[in-house]
Amino acid sequence: MASPTAPSFERRLGLFQATTVNMTQMCGVGPFVTIPLMISTMEGPQAMFGWVVGAVIAIVDGLVWAELGAAMPGAGGTYLYLREAFQYRTGRLMPFLFVWSAVLFIPLIMSTGVIGLVQYAGYLWPSLIHGDGLSGKGHLVGLGVVVLVVVALYRRIGDIGKLTSFFFVVMLASVLGVIFAAFTHFSPHLAFTFPENGGSKFFTGLGAGLVLAIYDYLGYNTAAYLGAEVKDPGRVIPRAIVISILGIMGLYFLLQVGVLGVVPWQQAQHSSSVASLVLEKAWGKGAAQVFTVGIIVTAFASVFAGLLGGSRVPYNAARDKVFLSWFGRLHPRLNFPTAGLFAMGIITALGSLFTLTDVISMLTAVFVLIQSVAQIVAVTVLRRRQPTLPRPYRMWLYPLPGIIALIGWLYIYKSAGSRPIELSIAWLAAGVAAFLIWARAERTWPFGPKEIKESFLPNAEEAVHDV
Repeated sequence: MASPTAPSFERRLGLFQATTVNMTQMCGVGPFVTIPLMISTMEGPQAMFGWVVGAVIAIVDGLVWAELGAAMPGAGGTYLYLREAFQYRTGRLMPFLFVWSAVLFIPLIMSTGVIGLVQYAGYLWPSLIHGDGLSGKGHLVGLGVVVLVVVALYRRIGDIGKLTSFFFVVMLASVLGVIFAAFTHFSPHLAFTFPENGGSKFFTGLGAGLVLAIYDYLGYNTAAYLGAEVKDPGRVIPRAIVISILGIMGLYFLLQVGVLGVVPWQQAQHSSSVASLVLEKAWGKGAAQVFTVGIIVTAFASVFAGLLGGSRVPYNAARDKVFLSWFGRLHPRLNFPTAGLFAMGIITALGSLFTLTDVISMLTAVFVLIQSVAQIVAVTVLRRRQPTLPRPYRMWLYPLPGIIALIGWLYIYKSAGSRPIELSIAWLAAGVAAFLIWARAERTWPFGPKEIKESFLPNAEEAVHDV
């Protein structure tokens, strides 16, 4: 048992702050850099409907997160859910594989934010961009951004809550500014003139388009990762997830339609800073430069929010001796996991050196199997294995949302491309090998007994036994 003076997480985040953390992480710079890619992939204005289909998958998956997050509000999110659900048959394998994967895909998500930030900074300083990628100077700026984010996160969660509220305001002002500028110079003819065979191109490009769309929606689960720091989590986490998805869906759809109504889609698909281009066409170069600064701050905010939640993921795994022990230590005065923050900061910096499309495809393939699909299974397993688990929120229309989410995730995984799929399978295979080495050293399953620890049941201290 921890001593009374041992550092612990503080429940300081309410509904507004939890929602703003989600939305700041979801929006960030994602739509600003992926709108051209979406238009190119789906070959025309029909790209606007890709956001809607992506939102449907995000909503049904969000209901999975809502049930699990409300029932098990601790630091680590998916780690806790997989640990509780799969311990009965495979011991610690599934939570180990999740942490193994998360230390790669969570920082890669943040890397895309860094790349997008530098791309928009390239509108102000063109020397940061070289061809279709970043120049050497651009990569140095990206590395500096990561260092700045880590320094900004080196503080108490209460102070971070205030920063996320500020970033949320900047993000919202940037997005709404672009939308407003677009609709003051909106041309329905540009926005709604679909190319011939637009319907067939929608379906042929939908898979690759959904890889981009779902990437832009990622982050609705950030509050669940911070479950140990959320006030009244049974009520706050489900509401924050649903509100953030619906809010971001509306913003994305308006943003996409607005861009298409100002910039011909044939031109928009080749722009590296399409929002700045819209602002320049609508209000002139000066206004475009001012709002570009806001977009850069928004990109910074998304990396900030993502590393805030992601740095908590290895914490519980380490405390349960399923990961390196030093990841389970909190700062003695500021009460946050320092090792998780530094490790993910380093991987974020390395990921920022690659191209945007490569990073998006790789991170998507890595997280789908061991997080998205596994969590959907976990909901059903836990309802059967732990029927007395307190569930402040129960999934609406169970199990239909989970089935729809499962179909959607498998389709997205297939659409990520053969190389990312092969690399993701190789990464999981390496994780299984690492787990077997670790399990033999720890003398746990399959080389020892399975410890069943039902931590969130009533009288949890009594619900621990070896099998």
